[in-house]
Amino acid sequence: MLKKLMGQYYPILAKMSLGSIALFLSLEFWCWPGLSVGSFQRRSLSYPGGGGVNVLAENYDFEMLNKLSSANNKFAFNLFLEIVKSDRESNIFISPSSIAIALSMTYNGARGETQEAIARTLHFSGMSLAEVNENNRLLLTFLESLNEEVELSVANSLWLRQNFDFDSNFIANNQQFYQAEVRQINFDSEGAVAPINEWIEQKTNGKIESIVKDLSPSAVMVLLNAIYFKGNWQQPFDELETKEGSFALADGTTKNLPMMFQSSSFPYFENESFQAVVLPYSEGRASMYVFLPKEELGLAGFYRLLNRENWQNWLLQFDYGEVTLALPRFKTEYEIQLNDVLKSLGMEIAFTRGVADFSGMLNGSELLFISEVKHKTFLEVNEEGSEAAAATGVAIAL
Repeated sequence: MLKKLMGQYYPILAKMSLGSIALFLSLEFWCWPGLSVGSFQRRSLSYPGGGGVNVLAENYDFEMLNKLSSANNKFAFNLFLEIVKSDRESNIFISPSSIAIALSMTYNGARGETQEAIARTLHFSGMSLAEVNENNRLLLTFLESLNEEVELSVANSLWLRQNFDFDSNFIANNQQFYQAEVRQINFDSEGAVAPINEWIEQKTNGKIESIVKDLSPSAVMVLLNAIYFKGNWQQPFDELETKEGSFALADGTTKNLPMMFQSSSFPYFENESFQAVVLPYSEGRASMYVFLPKEELGLAGFYRLLNRENWQNWLLQFDYGEVTLALPRFKTEYEIQLNDVLKSLGMEIAFTRGVADFSGMLNGSELLFISEVKHKTFLEVNEEGSEAAAATGVAIAL
């Protein structure tokens, strides 16, 4: 797959297992050997493939941004590995950022033990609600800044049942910090889900057509996040070089797929467990990581190595070298209900009717809980680059 075939990255936008390889789509503040993951500094840096970059133009609170970076990455790895435990058959492709943003919006309405449980799951310890919100706002601002190099959009929305008295601070916080659109609709109408799904389809450029199948009679709110990404490789593959090839699957079998070939200089790292290469997009602030576990380790063994500490260490090991790369051209979709996964990560109270405390969402005595968290993704990788989309829906009910 790789024959002999960097950096500060934030956040991990998507993770995927495909057959016998693992893919990670990350966004890079800069690429600079020797800097550790999750470290923010105010400076201009040069990086391979690009010139000087004014990394952070605003007067950011770097200490708090480091905390959010660390929290998001811890949640990303924990979430991915928990999903792998419960779904060993599928090609898994998730966007931890989409899920974290949707849950952060929900977090604004949680109180008491429910708020504490969500904070533990998202690793928000040491950050107040105000700090979580402000740093998520800065994250969205940063993501918007990438549009000069890649096409990237992040959108949020709240869909509210008519005739309920929602807390104005909850609504205002989501509008101010998450740029959330707010819509009140008739949840009881036959076509209630249509505008919700149309919004998702629009915000994902048609790649995800729906996120809500139906609305239960007890549903009062749906919180949505949608992410769309399209980037061209810094070094595209030649379509004339693409040919059918044998691709090893995780179960040891093989499948014929169109394989893209390229020999060029890429950031590369190899140890006793895997080979890995970084495929930058455009100017290099967004990249895809491709990991190929050694045959004796396998994908399951690679998962056992996958944690934030190892990830930080691996990022420091990449160095440019000549790489002969064969990568499958493919398109995939994935969807999962995250209720059980999030319960396993510590959020069980938030899903428990009559026990969960989301009193910050409504003015009144009604007890709300999370009835469902749904996540859907799309990914296409071809000779020109990659196109990806993710959507997360959090349904709140009585």
